[in-house]
Amino acid sequence: MGHIGVHYSISMAKLDENGLSKGARTLLLVGVLMVSVNLRPALSSIGPLIDMIRFDVKLSDTLLGLLTTLPLLAFGVVSTITPLFTKRFGIGNTILGSLILLALGISIRSVGGVFNLYFGTILLGVAIAFGNVLIPALIKRNFPERAGFVTSLFSGVLSLGAAFAAGLSVPLAIEMDLGWRGSLAVWAILAVLAIMFWIPSIKNIKRTKPSRSFKVAMKKLSGSLLVWKLAFYMGLQSAAFYVTVAWLPAILLDRGYDASYAGWMLSLSQTTGIIGAILVPIWAGYRKDQRLVIAVLAILEIIALAGLMLPDIGLVGLWIGLLGVALGGTFGLALLLIVLRSEDSETAAELSGIVQSIGYFIAAAGPFLVGVIYDVTRIWNYALVLLIVFAVAKLILGLDAGRDRKV
Repeated sequence: MGHIGVHYSISMAKLDENGLSKGARTLLLVGVLMVSVNLRPALSSIGPLIDMIRFDVKLSDTLLGLLTTLPLLAFGVVSTITPLFTKRFGIGNTILGSLILLALGISIRSVGGVFNLYFGTILLGVAIAFGNVLIPALIKRNFPERAGFVTSLFSGVLSLGAAFAAGLSVPLAIEMDLGWRGSLAVWAILAVLAIMFWIPSIKNIKRTKPSRSFKVAMKKLSGSLLVWKLAFYMGLQSAAFYVTVAWLPAILLDRGYDASYAGWMLSLSQTTGIIGAILVPIWAGYRKDQRLVIAVLAILEIIALAGLMLPDIGLVGLWIGLLGVALGGTFGLALLLIVLRSEDSETAAELSGIVQSIGYFIAAAGPFLVGVIYDVTRIWNYALVLLIVFAVAKLILGLDAGRDRKV
């Protein structure tokens, strides 16, 4: 990683095609990474605290599943219309507004009763949706020659934020005596820090004039079979990730492990996810065809899920670690595919919007569906079977979406 970073710095020593110096590009990259680290803590911090929230506000597993499902529905709605905001306000200002909304949503969720819990969750979901869509487009615009590397940094730092939040949630709530509300509120501080870093970065973003209307772009993209395959790949990847974030701690608690262990196992999945999120986009970025990468990740995911279905074997840490690598790598790859399948940054923003919109509507069903399945059956293995089905579907879709071509 260090060798790659040195090579990257040397290669950017001169002014780029946008007239930006090395320092300006570095500042922009730091800003991007500060935004990235905020895109998961508000979500991954919920899972380890789910028992505390259940006890305090007396909600069923189905309604608790909505705490993960609602942000995904917000992702689906907002992702489609994100290009409307960027054509009006620009990428930089739109991301700034989303960071402010994120800090507000986290704060509202952490105070008051059930209404605030759900309303704040919706607001932070809307905020995160903008970052999800716009960072890949910004990478295409400002770092086109380093798309694989910068995407790996983006997805790696994003996974790092998820890992820290998952691991620290219970200690913050219990050992720091913050309670579940205080534990969730802490992540608003991270959003405020990102705002401070992002404001000076905005002036370094390359600006382009829209070449077509939002309506025309959406009509053309929605008619492409490749777009739909990318969308379903993104959706199934996200569904698997958010089911894991929402319910892995509950699965482990049901098997007799304590809350702290369950939280750290979720953190392990996010930590090993960093490995996949960093290495896979670099590996895939050097290849014209990504089908081999897609197949390896799908097989790894299926092996890990099958291992978790057999608790008598043990090796829980191994299976969760492998699952994390597969999910982190698939996420990084899904983002890179958006960049690689786009001709230019405007297409990347539009493609990112429609793919993530469709994808997150698909993903939104995951945590909610698993909550319903467990409420009915009281058997967690059915949820793991569902994730194996998702992995097989990703393999089938990916073997076509991974071919070298443009939307």
